[in-house]
Amino acid sequence: MKRSADGKKKWALLTEKPAAASGIPNEDELNAGIDFSCVVLESDISWSPTASDTFNEKTSCQVGNSSAFGASNYDTALTFIREYLEAGGPDSIAGDKAYEAVRVKGSEVGIYMRESDKFSTEPWEAGDIIDLGGKVRSDNPARVNNDGDIKRRVPFAAQDMIVEKAVLAGTP
Repeated sequence: MKRSADGKKKWALLTEKPAAASGIPNEDELNAGIDFSCVVLESDISWSPTASDTFNEKTSCQVGNSSAFGASNYDTALTFIREYLEAGGPDSIAGDKAYEAVRVKGSEVGIYMRESDKFSTEPWEAGDIIDLGGKVRSDNPARVNNDGDIKRRVPFAAQDMIVEKAVLAGTP
């Protein structure tokens, strides 16, 4: 059955590397991370694998060209809607916590996205599929069109990424 994508992206930001040697986080790690699903601008998400590098891999007996895939590439940038305290200043305890973790160029964090039939408010569970996630390094935030809310776009350099991997079970 088809599902609407509306409200179905869940985001987690981890400031520490997952414990598993595979680099795949478990449900406890993701649920303890920063959930920033409600402060990332849906219309400006760039979070996807892109075409891998290719190179010629033709053997002597082949007629015509033959290509092989090389290193994977990713398009990774997110626009954060800034959150402020009633008394003034960034709300680094609640809504602005994810942005604060990446606002300095060179910050390394783990960012993971789930897009499924579950709503973004539902917790991560073992077996959920991480569409794309892993260690990223932030670039300088860019001031973008501030019609509406104050926001900043942060490009990321992908470091160690995983694509379409299942979330591991947490500790019993």
